[in-house]
Amino acid sequence: MSGEKVKKIDWGYTLIYIFAPIVLIVVGTFLAVKLMPDSSAGSFIPMVLFLLSMAWWLLGGRNALKNGANKLAKEMDAQGLTRNMTFNGRGCVVVVDTVHGKLGLVYARNPRKQYIIPASRVENAWVDDGRSGKGITEGSGRVSFLFTVDGVKNRVDTFTSNTRFKMNDNRILTGISKADSMVELINAAKEAAR
Repeated sequence: MSGEKVKKIDWGYTLIYIFAPIVLIVVGTFLAVKLMPDSSAGSFIPMVLFLLSMAWWLLGGRNALKNGANKLAKEMDAQGLTRNMTFNGRGCVVVVDTVHGKLGLVYARNPRKQYIIPASRVENAWVDDGRSGKGITEGSGRVSFLFTVDGVKNRVDTFTSNTRFKMNDNRILTGISKADSMVELINAAKEAAR
């Protein structure tokens, strides 16, 4: 698990995640119209398939990431690693072990693959407070911590909003605090890995 290159996207999984519900709707609608043209079931079946597809898009990815994170936690426990901090981001779950100098990663677009890598492979880690604008328009709508592994940049949001908040707003400050804590833990794990 620790020697392979980190891969954020499994294209096979991503294509199935996107197109399987569309194919289901198209094929189901075609069959319903051809087999039951004058029946109320002919219109009911496409609606049910559409609702199932929407549920897949809304909940399927989230559940796949959660299952991947659970597998990662079990694998780390089986290896006797310490999970000092687990951060569940929207696109990535990051688990830091500062005792053994390890980092666990699971990506939303590659949830079937869990990575446990030496933290020494992290090239750098930093905080992006998302600051933009000048004067009274200065603020942020996104705070994240970033780290690079094997040349792959990972961004994990600690706060996101479609509204820009002033930099002294509690939501922004909390996001910055979480990001700072994660960067400190990643750097501590890097030190432990040396």
